[in-house]
Amino acid sequence: MTPGWEHFEHQADIGLRGVGRTPAEAFEQAALALTAVVTEPERVRAAERVEIACEATDLDLLLVDWLSRVVCEMSARRMLFSRFEVRIDGARLAASAWGERIEPARHEPAVEVKGVSYLELRVTADAAGVWTAQCVADV
Repeated sequence: MTPGWEHFEHQADIGLRGVGRTPAEAFEQAALALTAVVTEPERVRAAERVEIACEATDLDLLLVDWLSRVVCEMSARRMLFSRFEVRIDGARLAASAWGERIEPARHEPAVEVKGVSYLELRVTADAAGVWTAQCVADV
């Protein structure tokens, strides 16, 4: 099983889906899907590290909080991220995100992500133990 991400259609917004061998890996892939809404992740150099932490009562809410924090860091720091390392311990998430300041000419940002919603929200494992983490981003 190779970790991965994809977008899915959802009316005027865009669905984010991360798949991995663990919840943490699925969360990392969902964050890459978030970056890919704005630009191709391959265009973003992993030059600067940013620490992100959050806490929630369950994995579904933790996913929304995690992606909301990534959106907040992107906006506040005017950065894009191309690499994520997530650690989940019960209700707590601690992560590192690597990226760089936005360079419009090189990154060619398509849209700005305004936030993350609870629409289509789910964090689940299938019978084979493959984790999926998904929700919808407001663009």
